[in-house]
Formats: sequence, C-alpha cells, structure tokens
Amino acid sequence: MSWPRSIVLGVLIGFLAVQLIPYGHSHHNPAVTKSPRWDSPRTQQLFAGACGDCHSNQTSWPWYSYVAPSSWLVKHDVDDGREAMNVSHWDQPQPDSGELAEQIQGGEMPPTQYKIIHGAARLSAAEKAALVRGIQRTWAADPSGR
Repeated sequence: MSWPRSIVLGVLIGFLAVQLIPYGHSHHNPAVTKSPRWDSPRTQQLFAGACGDCHSNQTSWPWYSYVAPSSWLVKHDVDDGREAMNVSHWDQPQPDSGELAEQIQGGEMPPTQYKIIHGAARLSAAEKAALVRGIQRTWAADPSGR
C-alpha cells in the first residue's frame, strides 16, 4: 500500500475511532423551570438567534453536534453557556445585565465559532444595541432569582 493511501486509511480509522468516545453524545434539553418575561418579541427573537442555543434549555442540536470532534466543542460550549447563564432557569440568579451588555457590545458574545455557522448570531450594530436595550429592560422589569 502506498503511503498516501496509508495516511487516508489512518485518518479514516482515527475519525471512526473518535466516534466511540461518549463525550458529546448526550443532547439533553432539561425542563424549563421559569422563563423571563421579555420586554418585546424582538428581544426574545434576537436572544434566541444569537444566545439561546447555549444560554437556555431550548438548544437546537444540529447534525454536526452528533459527529466527533465537533460534537465535543458543541457540548462544551452549551454546558459552559448554561452554567454561566440560563434563561430557562429564571427562578435562579442570573448575571447582571450590565455584564451581558459589555460582552455583547465588546464582541465576546456570541462567540466567533458560533457566528461562523449561525447567521442569526451575526448581529449588526443596531441589532446588538436593540438586544442590549431589551436585555436591560427585561432584567429590570423581571429580575431573575424569584
């Protein structure tokens, strides 16, 4: 067997082998215990498109979330996102809206790897401003943790 074929075969076997690693296979969307009363449908729509997959229990699990190694990144991002803030558990304390505003306006959120694949997460400056205003209004009118 020639070395190019050996390399291709090795990569294929490696790809198939990593599918056996169990991390990233569980795609659990826990029950929603309480949701915020959004200030407007537009805020809810912007949040769902840019933030909802990682910061709620209403995650959409695309096909690549079932294939390693991309499934590992998706699972890690969702777990980290839900731990940092989860609007599906509005009955528990959530981060301050000012902190969220800084992350959105500073371009930290949504993360680059998410924006590459999800068009709704690529917010214009006006959409970012609308989302930040909506989050601040929502947090003020309906504080979490109650």
